[in-house]
Amino acid sequence: MDTSIIWEKHPWLYHMATGGSWESISTHGLLSTTALLDLFEYSGQQRHGIESCHRPESVPISHPSYGTAVIRDQKPMSDRSLRKCLMTLTPTTWYKTLNGRVFFWLTEKRLKTMLNARAYKSKKQDVLVVDTQSLVRAYESSIHLSPMNSGCTVPFAHPRGPKTFRKIEDYPYDEWERKRGKNGDLIVELAVLHSVPDIWKHVLRVESRQGDKKLGVLWEKSINRM
Repeated sequence: MDTSIIWEKHPWLYHMATGGSWESISTHGLLSTTALLDLFEYSGQQRHGIESCHRPESVPISHPSYGTAVIRDQKPMSDRSLRKCLMTLTPTTWYKTLNGRVFFWLTEKRLKTMLNARAYKSKKQDVLVVDTQSLVRAYESSIHLSPMNSGCTVPFAHPRGPKTFRKIEDYPYDEWERKRGKNGDLIVELAVLHSVPDIWKHVLRVESRQGDKKLGVLWEKSINRM
């Protein structure tokens, strides 16, 4: 797959973080669950329960130097549904696979679906609008693409496994175009391994949102190319 297709088709990426997270993100970077647990020095059984098991509710964590953070729940998944759809992997392996990545939506439609999900629509969220070309050029070797919402098994538990996430050069873009058509969601998720420490370099704007409401702009680049 030609890398330029990503930013030509999707000039902006979207990441939804818990409301109030932007200050910490701008300081420490955009961290996966694994990276956040590394930073907050979590280990042992306490870490295992967050990183390797299903999270039915969001989990607050704390550190004497870094304050508090919230690790989002995994309500759209369950061990039972994953056992039905996982190919050669266990639920534990899948949770660790997801927790080791930072995820971006490629369309605002997907973002809005998440913003309006039952668990989140009444809560404020910090939405990062990211320059796709800038991020992809900087992190190409760490990026994997997915043709599905990898963290959801409802209403259908679509098959998933070791080949769900593919490096850009290995992603079967043409195959998905044949299956879904040119106007279909040919790439659903863009994921960066571990973290994006310098996310501030690639963010164009940070918005405070709640469901369909745009509450305000928290931060914006002085020269906005959007």
